[in-house]
Formats: sequence, structure tokens, C-alpha cells
Amino acid sequence: MAVAAARAGAEVVRALYGRRLARIDKGAGDFATAADVAAEERILDVIRAARPGDAVLGEEGGQRGAADAERRWLVDPLCGTVNYAVGTMLVAVNVALSGGPAAVADPFGDEVFLTDGERAWARRAGADDVPLAPASDSRLVDVNLDPPFPGAPGFRAVDLLAHPGFAERFRPRVGSTTLALAWVAAGRRAAYVTDGGDFSGSVHFAAGLALCRAAGCVVTGVDGAPLGAAGRGIVAAADRGTHDALMSLIRG
Repeated sequence: MAVAAARAGAEVVRALYGRRLARIDKGAGDFATAADVAAEERILDVIRAARPGDAVLGEEGGQRGAADAERRWLVDPLCGTVNYAVGTMLVAVNVALSGGPAAVADPFGDEVFLTDGERAWARRAGADDVPLAPASDSRLVDVNLDPPFPGAPGFRAVDLLAHPGFAERFRPRVGSTTLALAWVAAGRRAAYVTDGGDFSGSVHFAAGLALCRAAGCVVTGVDGAPLGAAGRGIVAAADRGTHDALMSLIRG
């Protein structure tokens, strides 16, 4: 279901790409487009058809369904809206069942990253599923520089990039979509770092974090603590050595 819903949303995102789309202002420079809204509605159609009693928390529509529903879906129909609005194809469609399976669809790479909650794979049309295998060989670290910056002055991602030790061991990549988390799980990135608060139940990160955990990545906050209500940001690394190196730079 997570895969079917994510693919349905991705179809909408592809179909509307390149058009002049209406924008919905969210304040503080944030906005949604008509593609965000349409993709979320398509995802909801898939979920409702199979599980009409499930609750859904959507990035655009908020909470729908009974608050005490047994199952709750977390949906970000277009992660990377700013990229999409300016014609950059670095976006993702995220669908996750709280505490269970999840899928991240790359609308333009025709690829879906999926997990059943215990294992994780990449799926392409007409090909066998490929197990996700984290690896730090690339030395590439995606860093989210989007505001706000709740960790400042104690932690600022830009300071991490400027640290001499970072350049000695890693190479920076700056993105703003949870495809980056899927790439860590798939071995295409060594790590992903973002500032922020509690992301444990976030529609933006639930699917990507589920992939990383199922693939065996090391995931904590920027303070090294487990993600949770008191969490601070995310450090998702391919292995313990990469995570330890990043935490040393962050703490230093």
C-alpha cells in the first residue's frame, strides 16, 4: 500500500511538472503548490480505497480520520517543493505507516525505496528489488541548510561545512528533500545531517528514517541522542565510523 500510494502521488508530480502552478502561502517563505495538494489527494484515494478506517496525517491536509484509529499514515506528497517550483527534479513523495512500512518515490528517477519495517529495498519497473546496502565510500554528506535554525548558536549546519576536519574526510552536498535519506540507505551518500526538533513523527522524515533504520544505518539527533520528543535534528550515517566522525565535528 505504501508503494502504491507513493507511486500514485509520483504520477501526479510528474504530470504537473513544468507548468505554472498556483502557490499556497504558508508563511515564513514556505509555500505549497497545486501539485502538492493534487498529489496528496491521489495518495489519500489509494489509502481510503483499501483502508477506509485508517487515519492520515498529510503535509497539506493535516489530520484526517479518527484520532484513535489503529493505523495512522504520514504523507508528504511533494518533498522538495521549492526545487519543483523552479524546475529542479530533486524531489520525493513520502508515504509511511506510523511504526511500520514506508515508501519514498523518486518521481523523475522512476524508482521507489521501500521497507516492510525490518528490511529495505529499491524497486524499478521491470527489475527485481535490490536490497539497500549503506556504504560510506562516496564520502558525500547531504546537509540541509533550510531555515529555521533552532540549534543556533550551539549547532549550525553551515559551521559544520566550514570545519577543516569536514573537508579532510567528507565532501558536502546541499539538498532539501528526503531523497537524501533514501540515498544514505542505498549507499549513494555517506550521511545526511539536518538541524531541527522532534522528527520522530514527521510527515517529512518518517519514510526516509524508516528506510535508514531498516537498512542498518546509524540514526541519532545532532546531539547524539535517540530521536524522540526531546530530539534535535538528524544525523543519519551509513556506518558507525562515519557517524562518530560527524558527531566529533559537530561537538567540536
